[in-house]
Amino acid sequence: MSLSLRQLSYLTALERTLHFGKAAEACGVTQSTLSAGIRELEQSLGVQLAERTKRKVILTSLGQEIAIRAQGLLRDADDIRALAATRRQPLTGTVHLGVIPTIAPYLLPRCLPVLRQSQPELDLILLEDQTLRLLDALRAGKIDVVLMALPWPTEEFTTLTLFSDAFQLACPKGHPLGSKKSVTPDDFEENPLLLLADGHCLREHALDACALDARNAQRGVEGASLLTVAQMVAGGLGITLLPQIAIDAGLARLSDLALVPLAKGASARDIGLVWRKTSGRDTEFEKLGTFFKAQ
Repeated sequence: MSLSLRQLSYLTALERTLHFGKAAEACGVTQSTLSAGIRELEQSLGVQLAERTKRKVILTSLGQEIAIRAQGLLRDADDIRALAATRRQPLTGTVHLGVIPTIAPYLLPRCLPVLRQSQPELDLILLEDQTLRLLDALRAGKIDVVLMALPWPTEEFTTLTLFSDAFQLACPKGHPLGSKKSVTPDDFEENPLLLLADGHCLREHALDACALDARNAQRGVEGASLLTVAQMVAGGLGITLLPQIAIDAGLARLSDLALVPLAKGASARDIGLVWRKTSGRDTEFEKLGTFFKAQ
């Protein structure tokens, strides 16, 4: 029995697209080459993997199961290649970095120019998305490392905490809370609390910082981005909690808000990097973390 990674990549592409032409395009080969590769794989295994008709292709149940296992093999093969590359020289070649929306626009503009100047051989490809989808992509090998907020359930991955990101209360200019030196959750209990919509981890971290639960957030209006929430606050619709990296990037000034620190002892979120334990790229991603930590 002779199996090749190329044949397995053909099968996984066919499983995704259920179309020989689209699968061939995804693999960068001709349709006849991909079709021949699938047949060779079937002959090698002695089983049928795909049912072919003139109009469509259907993977057999066994073909689907093998395709799923092949995805893991291909991901491990990519990790092996990346591991070899990093041993030659860390932070060179392509790194796919996932970043959550409450970090990307506030931290990356400061960090990326320094990173590009220091590591000119690094081709950093960015994907901005919510935490759960990024971790799914990381698990599937579609990205290499995630820059995200912690705490979060990441036990299956390697986690590197970079720095703490505290919260401040943001309210409209002239609001009674704006004159205070610091506030506790009791101070703003009766005010509508505006937060990001479900799916954004900042929502849970903000609720934790002010010792509230999801029921408190339902009193207010949800926003799709921190900028939207900040502008709603500036318009007098309620109050919110903003992370320090967004404040440092000028978000409060842009929306003309008053800022008040939370009382001592309030929870803060941590910013960190997360990657697969099996990738073997700890040294490389630890070095990447120093660029974000320094900014």
